[in-house]
Amino acid sequence: MSKLSKHVGIKIRNLRKNRGLTQEQLGELVDLPQSYIGGIERGEKNISLETLERIVRTLRVDPSNLFSGYDLTNSQYERSKLLDSTHLLIEQCSDKELTLIKKLVEVVISEAKN
Repeated sequence: MSKLSKHVGIKIRNLRKNRGLTQEQLGELVDLPQSYIGGIERGEKNISLETLERIVRTLRVDPSNLFSGYDLTNSQYERSKLLDSTHLLIEQCSDKELTLIKKLVEVVISEAKN
């Protein structure tokens, strides 16, 4: 198994879990068996670009996100997972809620720097 395949598989697993999907559910959505999805997530399968496209479309993520952070440490994987789950939460907010969230984040960051 290649290091890149493992990296992409871990990213797909994090994205899938953050969206509340099982391997079986993702498999149904992209027309692949659950066992194949598991192999992708473990980095055991070399997937085609067509399959990768179906997965990123289903997970609603830019393909570059699967390759970002290649060679990350485990703590950076956790950070990537946290950023993605946070993005999913705020993606669903109204403009008014986003404005409030931005102000809150600015205050928190400002206070943390002090």
